[in-house]
Amino acid sequence: MTHLLADTIRIAAAALIGPDRRTLLVRKRGTSSFMQPGGKIDAGEAPLAALRRELEEELGLTIDAGSAEYLGCFSAPAANEAGRKVEAQTFLVEIDAPVEAQAEIAQLCWLDPFDPPDLELAPLSRDLILPLIRARLERHAAG
Repeated sequence: MTHLLADTIRIAAAALIGPDRRTLLVRKRGTSSFMQPGGKIDAGEAPLAALRRELEEELGLTIDAGSAEYLGCFSAPAANEAGRKVEAQTFLVEIDAPVEAQAEIAQLCWLDPFDPPDLELAPLSRDLILPLIRARLERHAAG
């Protein structure tokens, strides 16, 4: 296993896609940036297990492990912790279940990935995950 620097926050993140092809972003209490739901991976915890735990805690959402498609590991500057970066194990999950802001989540936002509203977005979401979602939806529409 590679040594991770103390300035790196290891997270599991979900690109949640609803039946209307919109994606869910969340804003945590005391912050201004919207981002993919998910959270920190505990020591010894598998990324998918961390994601399932975080989605249950933050959104009341239970996902089947088999429904999560691994998209990759992506790094970007942390939105809420200056000078740090996030390293996100990212999964795409199509859902058709209600979600509710719980735990540290202050606000939910379902958005069209092709026409995102004028919101402050975390760098990981804005620069990496939303473009991935758009590319995937375009491939499925063409195919």
